[in-house]
Amino acid sequence: MTSSRTGRTSSARAEAAGLAALASLVADETRAGFLLALLDGRAWTAGELARHAGVAASTASEHLGKLVAGGLLAEERQGRHRYVRLADARVAQLVEDLAAQVAPTAAVRPRTLREAGAGSAMARGRTCYDHLAGRLGIAVTDALTGLGLLRQDTGFALTDEGVRWFDDLGVPLVRTGRRPLARACLDWTERRPHLAGVAGAALCRHALDTGWCVRIGSERAVKVTDKGERALAELLGIQTATLRAP
Repeated sequence: MTSSRTGRTSSARAEAAGLAALASLVADETRAGFLLALLDGRAWTAGELARHAGVAASTASEHLGKLVAGGLLAEERQGRHRYVRLADARVAQLVEDLAAQVAPTAAVRPRTLREAGAGSAMARGRTCYDHLAGRLGIAVTDALTGLGLLRQDTGFALTDEGVRWFDDLGVPLVRTGRRPLARACLDWTERRPHLAGVAGAALCRHALDTGWCVRIGSERAVKVTDKGERALAELLGIQTATLRAP
């Protein structure tokens, strides 16, 4: 009995130590800024992240080393360049979930019209790692739900009609690993869940590949094109005014 209890205590301590180490990685403002920037799903160079965070290259390199060693980032090298990205979808989900817990009142007011414009664009539509977020993501999620393609009453789940809708659209839903087909992701600007998971990633990729949406600026903001407005209206009944809301 004593040996069993000792084993459980050691396991609990190890888990606590691991959680504390993970929390310490995210607790630094510069590292948190890097993680949020990398939610665009793309690989960034150390120099790009340094400029984004307003820190010296040596400081960025030190922080990135810790994030890579902690398993939150993956590193790739091409020639003289060092690229980093979020390690996987689970890390992206962790960052998204933590960001969603930040109260809206804690947000810093924009200091310039440029900052205000960028913030408005991010709220209107953006990528959240590999799926659509902001008012665009919510509009798509609501439309899928209203058409009976997505259920939200017992957690997020595609209906049989929803799976066929993706198939008819020519968007394959390839499940790899343990990633769910559909998952709710709490939107940090809308304070409501939008579609993530395999289906959310597939739809976002299709929207970018077909030109329904284009990336704007250097952040995660995306803009729905005229082609995208027509497609979303035809396929999901989403009104143009919803997509152009300020």
